[in-house]
Amino acid sequence: MRAVRNTDQGIRVTEADDPDGPGTRLAIASIGICGTDVGFAANGVQGYIYGHEFAGTAADGRSYAVEPTVYCGECDQCRVGHVQRCGAPEHGTLGIFRDGGMCEAVTVAEDMLVQLPPGLDVRDACLVEPAAVAGHGVRSAALEPGERVAVVGGGSIGLLAAATARRRGFEVDAEVRHKHQRVAAERLGVGSAAGVYDVVIDAAGSEAGLARCAELARPGGRVVLLGVYQHTAPIPGIASLVKELTYVHSIAYGRHGGVRDTEQAAALLAGDPEIARTVITHRFPLDDAAEAFRVAGDRASGGIKVVLHP
Repeated sequence: MRAVRNTDQGIRVTEADDPDGPGTRLAIASIGICGTDVGFAANGVQGYIYGHEFAGTAADGRSYAVEPTVYCGECDQCRVGHVQRCGAPEHGTLGIFRDGGMCEAVTVAEDMLVQLPPGLDVRDACLVEPAAVAGHGVRSAALEPGERVAVVGGGSIGLLAAATARRRGFEVDAEVRHKHQRVAAERLGVGSAAGVYDVVIDAAGSEAGLARCAELARPGGRVVLLGVYQHTAPIPGIASLVKELTYVHSIAYGRHGGVRDTEQAAALLAGDPEIARTVITHRFPLDDAAEAFRVAGDRASGGIKVVLHP
C-alpha cells in the first residue's frame, strides 16, 4: 500500500506492507497534516509512517476517527482518565515516532476507535484529534459563567479552541496574524481581541504570542498553554508577577467523568458543520503529499488545516 514517510529527499509516498495483527482495519478516508508533522519533516525526522490525525471506514461500513494515544490503562494516571499522562514505557502516539495513519489502511486497537455521530463526514473527521486537543485545553481552563475568553493564534488549534468555547456558551475573541485567519475567525463568530480577559489561550507557541497572552490577561487571570515549546517556555516575568497570573498546561486529551475528549470533539464537529468547512482549507490526494506539506508549512498560502485523502 501507499504510505507517507520523510526521507533524505523530503516527504515521499512510499510502499509499505499492508496492516495486519489484532484490532479493526480501517480504510483511511482523511488525514490532517499537523504543525508537528511539518516541524518533524523540516528537521529530518524519519523512520515511520507519518500522521496522527486520521479517520477511516471499517469493513462493516461504519466510520471512525482514531484516538491515536497508546497507553497501558493500568497506571495511576490511566485509571483516573489521564491517559495522556500514562507512565508506561509503551506510552506514545501513532504517527509520532511510530507508524501512523498517513497511508491507505491501518489496523488499530478497539479502544482507539471513535464512532462518528450523524452529521460528521469521515472526510472531515480527521479534525476530531486536533479538536480534542483544543477541547481539552478549554476544559482545563475551568471557565466560569460570564468569563471573557481570548485566543492568541489563528491556526487550527486556536480556531478549534475558540469554536469549542463558543459552543459552551462563552463569547470569544482572537488575536491572529494573517488575514485569512481573521476571515476564518469571523466565520466562526469570533471577534477581535481588545481589552482584558479572564482566560487567554496560547495557541501560538511563540515568545511574542506568550507575551501577548500576558498582556491580554486581567490581574488574577489564567493563561492556558496549548502552544508547544520544545525547550523553555518564555513566560513574561514582570507581567505575570504583577498580575499574579496562573499558567495552566494542557496536552493532548483524556477522559473525564467517563467521557472521552475525542467523543466530545466529534459531537462538536457534527453539531456545527461550518467548523470543518472553515478550518479545512486545502485537500490533496495522498500522492501529492509533498505539495500538501509545502502548503501546510507556508502561512502565505492561506492554509489552516491541510488534509490528505488516499
